[in-house]
Amino acid sequence: MNDPVLSARGLWKSFRSGDALLDVLRGVDLDVSAGESVSIRGESGSGKSTLLNLLAGLDSPDTGTVAWEGSPDTGAARRASYLGMVFQSFYLVPELDAHANVLLARRILGGIDRAARARAGELLGRVGLADRAHHLPSQLSGGERQRVALARALMNGPRLIVADEPTGNLDERTGNGVVELLLGLCSSADTALILVTHNAAHAAKARRSLVLHAGVLGGG
Repeated sequence: MNDPVLSARGLWKSFRSGDALLDVLRGVDLDVSAGESVSIRGESGSGKSTLLNLLAGLDSPDTGTVAWEGSPDTGAARRASYLGMVFQSFYLVPELDAHANVLLARRILGGIDRAARARAGELLGRVGLADRAHHLPSQLSGGERQRVALARALMNGPRLIVADEPTGNLDERTGNGVVELLLGLCSSADTALILVTHNAAHAAKARRSLVLHAGVLGGG
């Protein structure tokens, strides 16, 4: 049996608040299989973003382990090709057009060649932005900017996408479209997805729905 794309065991994370130590995560376990979509829902301040940062290797747990396909290597060098990230605030470079923003993901791995440029154009087509490839972020709507971010997250053919409140800055109709697109793109590429959201309707679209409450991750 293949190792899960992501496996987390016994994750604890605490932060000091004045003289007190606040336990944000309390023994979180999670396995995500190849091509599986998993949503994690919770109230504001429940620790969803903290958990996502641990799973993405952007922070370290106080105790516990995170592995990608059985390997504890979750460092920056591996992250660039193994994992794609989608954020609430898009994080596009304002001086670069949509095509160049998508290519940024490949630049982290090295030089840009003709094949990379072609893939960036193909991905923009798949998110419905072929005719907006040379528009700056300021010339795009919020939904279009998030679709550029989806294309960028998929640029390096990752095994896993982590999305942190990707519809938080979008209206309901646009947000619904972005979630449907994200799920469809990951499914067609057999890419696993962890979707962190406060939206119950969006969470229910994933194959498996979990809830983070009082630092404990359980079934939704």
